[in-house]
Amino acid sequence: MLDNTRVEPAAPTGLICELLSHPQTTVITNPRPTFGWIVNDCRRGAVQSAYQIMVASSEDKLKNAPDLWDSGKVASDESVNVRYDGKPLPVNSVCWWSVRTWDGQDKSSPWSAPQQINTGEAPAGEPFYSEQWVDVTPGDSTNRVRANRHPLEVHPFPPVVLICKKPGHYLADFGRAAFGTITVPITSKMDGVEVEIRLGEKRGADDTVETNPGGSVVYRSVRLTLKKGTHTYKVVFPTSNYGIRMPEHIGEVVPFRYCEIIGSPSEIRDEDLVQLAVFYKFDDCASSFVSSDDTLNDVWELCKYSIKATSFLGIYVDGQRERLPYEADAFINQLGHYCVDREYAMARYSHEHLIDHPTWPTEWILFSVLIAWEDYMYTGNADSLHRRYDDLAAKSLPSLAREDGLISTRTGLMTQAVLDSVHFKGKELRDVVDWPHGSETDGYDFAEVNTVVNAFHYRALMLMKSIAEVVGRRDDAAKYGEQAERVRVAFNEKLFDSAKGVYRDGEETDHASLHANMFALAFGLVDDERKLSVVKFIKSRGMACSVYGAQFLLEALYGVGEGDAALDLMTNSSDRSWPHMIYNIGTTVSLEAWDAKYKPNLDWNHAWGAAPANIIPRLLVGVEPIEPGFRVVRLRPQVGSLKEVSAEMPTIRGKVGITITRDAQTYRLKCIIPANMTAEVHLPTTDSSAVTESGRPAAKSEGVKFVGLSDGRSVFAVGAGEYDFSV
Repeated sequence: MLDNTRVEPAAPTGLICELLSHPQTTVITNPRPTFGWIVNDCRRGAVQSAYQIMVASSEDKLKNAPDLWDSGKVASDESVNVRYDGKPLPVNSVCWWSVRTWDGQDKSSPWSAPQQINTGEAPAGEPFYSEQWVDVTPGDSTNRVRANRHPLEVHPFPPVVLICKKPGHYLADFGRAAFGTITVPITSKMDGVEVEIRLGEKRGADDTVETNPGGSVVYRSVRLTLKKGTHTYKVVFPTSNYGIRMPEHIGEVVPFRYCEIIGSPSEIRDEDLVQLAVFYKFDDCASSFVSSDDTLNDVWELCKYSIKATSFLGIYVDGQRERLPYEADAFINQLGHYCVDREYAMARYSHEHLIDHPTWPTEWILFSVLIAWEDYMYTGNADSLHRRYDDLAAKSLPSLAREDGLISTRTGLMTQAVLDSVHFKGKELRDVVDWPHGSETDGYDFAEVNTVVNAFHYRALMLMKSIAEVVGRRDDAAKYGEQAERVRVAFNEKLFDSAKGVYRDGEETDHASLHANMFALAFGLVDDERKLSVVKFIKSRGMACSVYGAQFLLEALYGVGEGDAALDLMTNSSDRSWPHMIYNIGTTVSLEAWDAKYKPNLDWNHAWGAAPANIIPRLLVGVEPIEPGFRVVRLRPQVGSLKEVSAEMPTIRGKVGITITRDAQTYRLKCIIPANMTAEVHLPTTDSSAVTESGRPAAKSEGVKFVGLSDGRSVFAVGAGEYDFSV
């Protein structure tokens, strides 16, 4: 619980520089970096009225006489994305910064703990840093820096179970799969003794590592040649010759949960065997979720850990088999990462890499616009929108539009100039809908004018309208609004089957798939009078899509208040479910597909299969930003049949906490809103007089204001602090 007895703000916490929570671990090459912090004030309505930042070339000077920048007291409520405005930062140096804040009563906080930043160019030849360069000032290519991210970390883990099958033969279970390797001390009486080390993701019969796991499930065997005496051996793998490479100082890794040791001449103890797991910097305590449904809790833990486990390259990739970034994977990974950790740099790094290195599906090109918008909404930082605006405009694919606004890759408009404008190096873009084709597309009939592609096009145009407004391109914003409306009209006139009440897969077909309808619904193309029949059809199809498609199926259902149906899809025991992954297959990281029978070459480490990592916090718990950078947050839970829910979700301004308990008579929602943030709280009643807060009528409670009804709910506006609503 919060300490509401405090009468003044505490020292700011959660300092970030260039969206990095630990900038001291990398190099800040932007000469005018941005700063951010969490306003540490738990009182109701707590706001920041002013701040003061100091930057110095040493920690001692920071405390006594800052020599680089003293902002003085700045009257502002900005606590994220505050631009450095001092002397030029010394190159290749260590600097320190600190901040204090003032509250609404003009009382100042103590100074924050100092944060170290390292300035200068990235080390030459360091494989961790990308060759991607970005403009510091939009349009100014003469002043360029490398995109920042945290370095990778190596974490040692002992086995949770070590089985001695017979002398010299062991099986270790590390509890969860991770990308890494192992170290083990072994004693030998002579040189030349060979020991076999088997690593794998799948457990075989009779306490072994499965040597024939199928598909792209990982199994590796390495033989160690021992030296006389006791030595600690590290398993070393050949460097991967495909995809994104591991940094040389860390070395090659493989994903594994199990380790089998065969032929050891000495005893292996629990404390001897170590899994060296590689992760991007991750705060396991940044988020939490517990509900009255144990299965849903397990789904959450699977998907949260999947975001962490697949971070091993410092960029969002599709998994072990290819180790390549893909836009659709990155979008789901991005949203999941935002919801489980207060981390934003890896998403931006992945996004800007993909702008310059796009992949082949038509929809994936359009995804760049969706990714860019979520980056802005969760960070409040528009730098990337400014510098990549022209690229995003091209990636909305207006060049493929015919007169009515609908686009196609099959009408002769996909010229080399179009491909060049989106930086695609291949010969053509191809519509994907879902993957793999056949088992996961619900019989989709690929027509010349593709319904799913045009749903994406509409969404991209609507977001480009908003992006243009953010970067000050008002004429462009009006243009995108007109284009989007033209697409919406044509989409509903030419792709909707009025007799059946559903959307067809394309202009030249009568087939209607789940995908044509769920993307139309998720992206706001379905008019109110058509929603009933479209939703009925979507619900009738169940999970007739891939783990990727599930992201948008669940978004579509939650978007129209079908929380019960969405909850069932996340918790049922069919072979198209996350419980199937956990309980039947036995994975600890989300899969590339529901089951090998739907994708025979699937891998067991694919973050695009972790949609509930974002769906549960964003849509079931209902915590989403209304204004960029979480200046305003919406709490609109859809807990379905759950009796209890408790969650914490990280934001750039601090954690949002929410607890819901309900029975036949009462619905109770307790929430904690960080300082310098306001919230809309949506409660399930149209009678606002039936709502109390901390035992008082909500309308008369301090800091609570009834603002109206929305979708059958009473909406109350609150400031920072702790609240206890009951219906």
